[in-house]
Amino acid sequence: MGGNNILKDEYILRIENVTKDFPGIRALSNVSFKIKKGDIHGLCGENGAGKSTLVKILAGVYPHHTYEGKIYFNDEELKFTSSSIEEAIKEGIATVYQEPVLVPQMTVGENIFLGREPEDKGIINWSKLFSDTKEILKKYELKVPFFAKVSTLSVGQQQMVEIAKALVQEIKLLILDEPTSALNEAEVNYLMEILKNLKDNGVTCIYISHRLEEFFRITDNITVLRDGRVVDTVRIVDTNEEKVIAMMVGREMKKRFPVRNSKPGEKILEVKDLSILAQRKMVIKNVSFDLRKGEILGIAGLMGSGRTELITAIFGEYGKHVTGEIFLEGEPVKIRSARDAMKYGMSLVPEDRKKMGLVLIQEVFKNISLPNLRKFSNALSIDKYKELKECKKYADYLTIKTPSLFTITESLSGGNQQKVVIAKWLMSNPKILILDDPTRGIDVGTKYEIYNLINRLAENGVGIIMISSELEEILGMSDRITVMCEGECTGTLDRKDATQERIMALASTTKRSYGYN
Repeated sequence: MGGNNILKDEYILRIENVTKDFPGIRALSNVSFKIKKGDIHGLCGENGAGKSTLVKILAGVYPHHTYEGKIYFNDEELKFTSSSIEEAIKEGIATVYQEPVLVPQMTVGENIFLGREPEDKGIINWSKLFSDTKEILKKYELKVPFFAKVSTLSVGQQQMVEIAKALVQEIKLLILDEPTSALNEAEVNYLMEILKNLKDNGVTCIYISHRLEEFFRITDNITVLRDGRVVDTVRIVDTNEEKVIAMMVGREMKKRFPVRNSKPGEKILEVKDLSILAQRKMVIKNVSFDLRKGEILGIAGLMGSGRTELITAIFGEYGKHVTGEIFLEGEPVKIRSARDAMKYGMSLVPEDRKKMGLVLIQEVFKNISLPNLRKFSNALSIDKYKELKECKKYADYLTIKTPSLFTITESLSGGNQQKVVIAKWLMSNPKILILDDPTRGIDVGTKYEIYNLINRLAENGVGIIMISSELEEILGMSDRITVMCEGECTGTLDRKDATQERIMALASTTKRSYGYN
């Protein structure tokens, strides 16, 4: 592995032959690598490669007696005795996870200093708490309103709060697990500056992401995991994206997006002058677009542009004050709930799979069959054999990696959880499939599988609406691209006319004149 000539005392972290088993699966197998003090060290691999398991060991979630091998931090062996992150924090190890873990009804400041509130004679000093909050946000240029309740913030802003929460502690090693998955481009740039500042101040970082370009912007070295094993550790200047992908998936991938012969048919969905009033403001303003059978319609826009609100409203699950018209196959329809949408042949894979797409504590087969129970039930009971047989068909079709259909969904990797969400909606045989950031937090190999699936569905006549925060993905998959800005539709581009520059221009400008094909 790279860096073996570096002296031992230059390493802040040494992982030696770590093996971790779960029922029916080996998550880590003899994992060994080292991280130099002051480095930003990338950790990448496909979903299920073992990254999150390793992070949870370092963060103190899995105590020492639950795994084999040794971990040395500042030349002292780490032996966390209980499932508590407090031991790791005391050692100087803080973790920022992909999904924010905050108290929604508390303010930004209360969350940042939760458990460490400044006191004056045994009473919380609120003035100091909020002034310290303002100072930490200003210092690292985190644009979050410090008096706001967390429940009012966007996912990206909540992620910034998580980062601030870690930065106020006396940390020596900061672990960031998919920190940019919900951030817009400006917030990603802020984060990169924060990490550079931390590096300059001697803080070591482990950086995990599925966005490979981020490793080449910020990391010094990168370790690649595959199937719970270390493939290699290399200097970032000695590799490139193609080599990293080959290490991750075990084969060369020359194309990020599969080729598809696009043959859209007649119009299946038409939305006319849709407006939504929510929280005393117009969230969506007179939006019109259409979708054809077998077409992939991409919806692009910056965070807060109204993309998710638009498609959730079409599905009947957002906004009490909705005006405009929706036509399905030329007929006007009223969709007031998800039940109505499903009745008309619509399915929605939501942006946040954990909160809105899955019941994590339930088995895989129960999640897949949940919206489709009428297929297996009569007046008195559910035909379990038929249910399991149908669930297995879709699990096999989507190559869901799970020990069994009876495995608790929470224990699956993020990519396989996403496949479970897709499987349950495919089982409903939709005419229209809406995908809200379907590859968020998913590795390149699994992304390619999902792209192939989307293409197959479109070739079979399913109309697909796909939101994505990644412009490359929108350009690589869409037949047409509708762009949103501040609740308005600012333009629709054919695939042949679309570029990143044109999309960004439309995503940054409101009140333009535009037309539709």
